[in-house]
Order: sequence, then C-alpha cells, then structure tokens
Amino acid sequence: MKASTIRTFTVVHTWTGLLAGFALFIAFYAGALTMFHDEIDTWASPRAEMARADTMDRVETMLEGIVATHPGAREQIGVTFPADHPSHEVAAYWMDKDGTWKTQTLDESSARDAEDHEHALADFVYELHYDLGIPAIGIYLMGIVSVIYGLALLTGLLIHLPNLVRELFALRPGHNLKRLWQDAHNVIGILSLPFHIIFAITGALLCLTMVMLMAFNTVAFDGKLLPAFERMTSALPETAAKGGSAVMLTPAELGARARQAALASGAANFEPDYMRYVHYGQQGAAAEVRGTSTKTLGEYGMVSLDATDGHVLRVQVSGARDANHATYSAIFGLHFGSFGNVSLRWLYFLLGLAGAFLFYSGNLLYIETRRKRRQAEQPMKVRAMATATVGVCIGSCFAISVTFLGNLIGPLFGATPEAIVQPVCFTAFAAAVIWTFWRRPARAAVDLLWATALVSVAVGVLDMAIHADRLMRTLAEGRFAVLGVDLVAMAMGVGFAWLGIATRRRAVEGDPCSVWSSKRSVVTSATAATAATAQQT
Repeated sequence: MKASTIRTFTVVHTWTGLLAGFALFIAFYAGALTMFHDEIDTWASPRAEMARADTMDRVETMLEGIVATHPGAREQIGVTFPADHPSHEVAAYWMDKDGTWKTQTLDESSARDAEDHEHALADFVYELHYDLGIPAIGIYLMGIVSVIYGLALLTGLLIHLPNLVRELFALRPGHNLKRLWQDAHNVIGILSLPFHIIFAITGALLCLTMVMLMAFNTVAFDGKLLPAFERMTSALPETAAKGGSAVMLTPAELGARARQAALASGAANFEPDYMRYVHYGQQGAAAEVRGTSTKTLGEYGMVSLDATDGHVLRVQVSGARDANHATYSAIFGLHFGSFGNVSLRWLYFLLGLAGAFLFYSGNLLYIETRRKRRQAEQPMKVRAMATATVGVCIGSCFAISVTFLGNLIGPLFGATPEAIVQPVCFTAFAAAVIWTFWRRPARAAVDLLWATALVSVAVGVLDMAIHADRLMRTLAEGRFAVLGVDLVAMAMGVGFAWLGIATRRRAVEGDPCSVWSSKRSVVTSATAATAATAQQT
C-alpha cells in the first residue's frame, strides 16, 4: 500500500474517531453496565424488591376500565408481564385517538402520557447507552455515530493490516508514553475487532432502521413498506374485527397458552414479558405474546393466538422461525450478548470497558502527536482536546457513579429515586465539565478520578450499611445480584483510584511540556527545553 494512501486512511481514522469518540465512550461505558441491567435494577429498588407483589390477577379489570374510558384502545392495547426485576411494572400501553401514546399501571387510576415516565436507574443507564439521555433525536444521533464508528474501524484495519501480527504482541512499556498508548490502542483494537464490527453494524441497524424504512416507504414503496415490515417482524396475521362483543381470555391465560405452544415448537423455555390485543372485546380479536428463551441467538420469540378461544395462530420462536424473524432476533442477540450465559455477559462487560478505553486512548494519541515538545504553552487545539477528553470521558464516569449514589441516598431525604437519577446525572456531568475548565485538564483529571473512586466505593459501602437486612435476605435466598453490584462498584472505585495515582504521578513527575503537567504554568521556556531534551535522551 502506498505511503500516501496510508496517510489518507490515517487522517480519516483520526477524524472519524474524534468525531464519534466522545459519544462512543459514554455509550460503551454505559453499555458495559447495561450488561447487568436486571442486577442493577434489583439493587436500585430495595422497596419494590421487598414488596414484589404485582400480579396479573388485576390486569383484566384494568384493561376493561381503560377501553371503557378510551375506546380507541380497543384497536390495539399492550400490557407488560411482571419480570424478575422490581421496576418492571405491570402496565398497559395504547395509542389514543389524538395519536399520543398512553400508559397506565396497576396502581394508577388514570392514564398518562407514555413519554412522561420517570427513569429507574437501570433503565436510565440503558438510555445513556443508546441515546446519551437525549430525548427524541438521541437514538438517530447514535445511529450516525455508529456509521462513523464503522468507517473508523475500516480505516484502522487497513492501516494496521500489513503489521497485524507484529502489532498484536507489541506492548512496550517505558518512558515513551506515546508509544505505550499507541501499542495499547492497537492491541485492544485488534483483539476486540470482531466484536466492534458486530457492535457497529448492529448499532447502526438498531438506531437507523426506522429512519431508512420511513424514507424508502415514501420514495420507493408508495407507503407499503411500513405495513410489510410490521408483518415481517410480528407473529400476528392480518386480522379484522367482525363486530359484536366477545369475552377476552386474560393475559395470564394467553401467556400460559403461548408458553405451551413455544415449548411444543422446540423452544428450550419461554417467559412472556409483553403482549398486545388487537380488536379487544370484539369478535375476531387476536393477541400476540412476546417472550424470551435461553440457549438461542435471538432470545425474543412471539406467539399469536385467538384472544377469545386461545387457539394458536402462528409461532415465531427459536427453532420455528422464518428467515425474517431469525435475522431480526439475531441483531438484538449479537448486540446485547443475550445469547450466552453469565460468562458471555462478563465478556461483553469487559469489551465495553475496553471499547471506552479505545476511544479515550485515541484522544490521548491525538494530543501527544500534536503537542509541542519544547514549548511549555501548548497550542489551543491540544488544550481544547485535553479539556474535552477529561470533562466528557472522566466526567461521564463520575456522573454515572454519582447517579448510583443519588439513587441510594435520595430516599433518605424523601426523594423518589426514579425522579432524581436523570437530573443528578446531568448536574454531576455539567459540574465535572465546568471543573475541568476551571482547574485545567491535568489537575482536573486527578480530581475527577479520585472523586469517582470515592463515590464508587461509597456506593458499595453505604448500600451494605443502609440495606444490610436486604443484603442478608437475598444472600440467604441464594440471590447474589445485590452483593455483586456492591462489590463491582467498590472494585471499580479501586480501579479509578489507581488511575488517579498514575495520573497524578505523571502530572508531577512527567514532561513539563505537556498539557498533563501540573507544573506547566511555572515552567519557563528554558527549563522546558531542557526538560524536553532530557526526556528525549
């Protein structure tokens, strides 16, 4: 490959990495935590976990009340099943006649806008992963970021392809920190490349599918694509209301019949988590039950049934899927690692953290490449990148840890966790960015790393102290989710403390001609030149 071609690929790789890096850092860090969504959910909701009493017995009464008050809900109304984590409420969802989505839980007496829901901690961290907490457009932004991410992967592969094997084992610690960062960046990138390709492709598909469908539906398919896509991804056949009234089988009964049909079709298991009625209360009504199965690439499956007599209409589960449903399920399974056991979830967790490091180290390489080696005062673009890297990357880690702490201690002061996790996270993030501007990146990085370490350790220790009875009870019942979250929080606190020590050492003892030196403001040009010369020798 020509040198000019490699230089072009390097420029594209650098700028695509920089453009997408900050968003991807947050997405990968939050995505790593999301691998243990249910465990975090159990940890975050001690009261709900104590009083896990939601039941399907009252759902029928709730649905009858909803369709009586909102006749438009008869056309299509969905209801969630209780899952094995506390914040998964039993709730109904439907589109009202004015086009807005409504929801109502078992404990609510009236409907509210579905978009006005409060965020539980685990769900909020998940939202950070797929839309950065930005409503409406965040998911499309992440779709574009995934495309740029794919381009960065492709150019990075082409750059390193000739030296792939040699660079795989080239981790050279020493005084040359730029070379060490470069080696670490290359090694992690090469080892995790297959997974990054999966994440980039499936991430773009998950975020941009609806945009592409709407575009092609208008310009090429004359409005026929969206209905066809719904049929391709649903188990429900086309149904029509036949008039008159009919008694509906309850969600519990339909869920049980769907499970029976799924097992008979070869699924290893089937746990319903959501269902929807069409033409509720009328002749011709049908229902689609969605559930999860283990030991399969795509964990989600669906069974459609007649809602009046319960006979099975279609089955789309593991071992009995058509190509459309198999592909759609595989996209989710590959992206979220839901096709394996707990070992695979830990692997995805580590890959998430490694991915975050990959984008962080890419920014450091940009800074090291462009800094002036014999000059105390660094160029604006170097200082700006250092400030953004510390403020956004370390600041987001700090903000997420503070959010866990807020969820823990908020109820002690009368606050509802679901109402405070989002404002706490964004406030902490803004404070971290402002702190970085004020303290400058070298000192702010040390401050934020130590603060993140202290908060993370406090999350585990305080939860053990405040909810000791809950911890003892779950352990006695053989459930280790709560203890696991506490221990991981403390372990990550230790990791951040180690990074804080290393960063402080570099700030104090490292090259003064660097944005990472805390002595930079008092170094004269002469001493800087001397120090730089000494570093080179």
